Amino acid sequence: MAGVTETVPVRVRHGCESDDETVLSVPVGTALRDALLDAGISPHGRYARRVNCRGNGLCATCGVRILGSDGDTTPAHWHDRLADRFGYPRLSCQVVVEAPLTVAVLPDP
Repeated sequence: MAGVTETVPVRVRHGCESDDETVLSVPVGTALRDALLDAGISPHGRYARRVNCRGNGLCATCGVRILGSDGDTTPAHWHDRLADRFGYPRLSCQVVVEAPLTVAVLPDP
């Protein structure tokens, strides 16, 4: 059907250990950062909410933990793969939603 956008569920936990969860219906191909902000959930810490790179992958302030997915969430770039290997958060502006996903928005330090 033309004009119909496929959506997938994205479960957002508010902290890695939290049971507090919001389920979003996100169009396939959307940057995770944009989906979070559209839902009123900021991936940025309190200081970066006003000053950040607006999704260009430069400031590293929109980190989230990917807790699970029905698809491939392997980072495309070598520096993201290296960071992932050592447990650093993924930049939500660089994660494209392609399949159901569960993420944790990190709390302010």
